[in-house]
Amino acid sequence: MTEERLQKILARSGVSSRRKAEELVLQGRVSVNGEIRRELGSKADAVRDDIRVDGRRILPDETLVYLMLHKPAGTVTSLHDPEGRPTIRHLLEERLERLFPVGRLDYDSEGLLLVTNDGQFALRVAHPRYRVPKTYRVKVRGSLPPKTLRKLESGIDLPDGRFTPDAVAMEGKNPKSTWIQIIATEGRNRVIRRALEALGYPVQRLIRVAVGGVSLGDLAEGKSRPLKTSEIRQLLSYAEKPGEKSPPKPAGSAGKVASGRKPHGREYGDGPREKKSKRDSVSRSRNQRSGRPD
Repeated sequence: MTEERLQKILARSGVSSRRKAEELVLQGRVSVNGEIRRELGSKADAVRDDIRVDGRRILPDETLVYLMLHKPAGTVTSLHDPEGRPTIRHLLEERLERLFPVGRLDYDSEGLLLVTNDGQFALRVAHPRYRVPKTYRVKVRGSLPPKTLRKLESGIDLPDGRFTPDAVAMEGKNPKSTWIQIIATEGRNRVIRRALEALGYPVQRLIRVAVGGVSLGDLAEGKSRPLKTSEIRQLLSYAEKPGEKSPPKPAGSAGKVASGRKPHGREYGDGPREKKSKRDSVSRSRNQRSGRPD
């Protein structure tokens, strides 16, 4: 086998993402045949050489795992939490140990989270340059008017920069709450929540229902399943021509997202649906921009 850069070997073996692997090398935590390597240009043979991170040998033949997890709200998107809160590790006990999430989904949010031990896959799905769209169903407090929806789709200025969704659509509303669908290719920390808060409409629920063309479907909350080969290929296809793919259009309904909940943006007990005019039924935008994915 030919020699490759250390960070590439580490990422492929599932130790970490490519970026984190570079940090491990620079920190002097990686050795090759007993010699510490601190240069990012260092190369090794994944099969022939004895490569270790913090003294633990990296095996080249680890089976690659690609999972879809339905993350519940109130769960930390990491394998360890210093505060002792539930993490996704608790939902994956029967799986291989060296898994890590692809991107983030904050503590209060729920829905589709990809989990893998393939660092290259994680990089291609999560890196901003590939603009992999993520679709969210969002419930906000109050009856959100069309003019506010238009403000959201045109972009909101936040302390850390402007947030402009790739697409926005109204799903349904009543006097107490509104369901909307948002498609975004960036994912700064809690950016959707902060944007809607800035408009005066606090988020009550946020559910990620799709990443690229891969949908959560009817996967039960707290459960996981392996990705199909076609789904893996679909997600990797965004890396073939970075930034050239257009995000999908908002659907009229994101479908069933969890047992006991109705589609079309309504929960049991939400009350009667208000009659919508054509003017406030759908608002869309396609804004070409880049940003860190969620």
